[in-house]
Amino acid sequence: MEDSRIALPIGITLDRFIKRKQEEFQYATGELSQLLRDIALAGKVVNREINKAGLINISGAIGTQNVQGEDQQKLDVLANIRFIRALTKGGEACAIVSEEDEEITDLKNQGRYVIAIDPLDGSSNIDVNVSIGTIFSVYRRITPVGSPVKKEDVLQKGIEQVAAGYLLYGSSTMLVYTTGHGVYGFTYEPSLGEYFLSHSDMIIPATGKTYSINEGSYNGFPESVKSYIQFCKDNNYSARYIGSLVADFHRNLLKGGIYIYPPTTKIPNGKLRLLYECNALAFIAEQAGGIATTGTQRILEVEPQEFHQRVPLFIGSKEMVEKAQSFHT
Repeated sequence: MEDSRIALPIGITLDRFIKRKQEEFQYATGELSQLLRDIALAGKVVNREINKAGLINISGAIGTQNVQGEDQQKLDVLANIRFIRALTKGGEACAIVSEEDEEITDLKNQGRYVIAIDPLDGSSNIDVNVSIGTIFSVYRRITPVGSPVKKEDVLQKGIEQVAAGYLLYGSSTMLVYTTGHGVYGFTYEPSLGEYFLSHSDMIIPATGKTYSINEGSYNGFPESVKSYIQFCKDNNYSARYIGSLVADFHRNLLKGGIYIYPPTTKIPNGKLRLLYECNALAFIAEQAGGIATTGTQRILEVEPQEFHQRVPLFIGSKEMVEKAQSFHT
C-alpha cells in the first residue's frame, strides 16, 4: 500500500485520485469510492443552481421552517432534493439524515453507508452573494444490510466516521474531504466539469491571529468565552466572521485561526448540529492537525442522543483551541 502521506500530483482529477487512494479504505470494495463520486456529482448540480439563483428566482425564503424552526430558503430545499436523489441513484447509501428532514430517509436498498448531511449551510447568505457550503459525514451501518435502518445506524460517535467533507461554493467551488488519511482539496473547473486536486495533504497552522465568533451575542456568552475574546483583542487578533460555517472554517484551515460557536443564555447547548456539522468538520480538523471540542470534550467522542442534537463548537488551530479551553478551568 502506498504511503497515504505521499502527495499525488496537483491537477489530478478527483476520479483518478479516488482510484489511486482506494486501498486506504478499510473495506476496499469500491462502494465508498462511488459514494464520494455521487456526492461530488450532486455538488456540481447544486453549484450550477446557486450560480444562476439570481436569474431564475430560486433565492430567498420559501415560507416554511425546517425541523430546527429555522426559515427554509428555496435553495435549502432544492439542495436537499439534489443530494438525496444522487445518493439514491448511486445505491451505496442506505439512509440519509438531513438538516432539512425530521426523520431518517430510509432508501430501502442494499447500501452499506449512512450519510449525515447539511445540504446547504449558510443559505441565508445566498441573497447577498456570500460563500455557502455543504457538509457531510459518512458512517458504515451497524445493522444487517437489507434490514430496515435503525437509529443506532445513525447515532454513532464521530470517531466512527469513515469519511467526511464539505463543498464550498464561493469564488471557486471546492470539495474538501478526508477518509482518515489526510485532508485533500479539489477545485471544480466548470468548463471541463471536473474537480482537480488543488490542495494536497492540507495542514492547518498550529496557531494563527484570527478568531471567528458572532460577537453580536456577546452578552449571552459564558465568562470563559468573554475572557478568551478579550485575550484575542489584547493580542491584536483579527475578528473574521462570515456567518457561513464552511467558509469560516475553510479560511481558518488554510491560514490558521479558531472558530467558536459557544453556548449562550438563549441557546445553552449551542446552535450547531453534532451529526452533520460538527462531527464532519472535527474529523477534518483533526486530520489536518487541528482540534475540535465542545469547550470541555473532544467533539468526536460526544455520544449522540438524537438526530438534530446541538453542541457548542471550538475548532481550528491546535494552540488556539487549547488556549480557549484553558479559560474553562
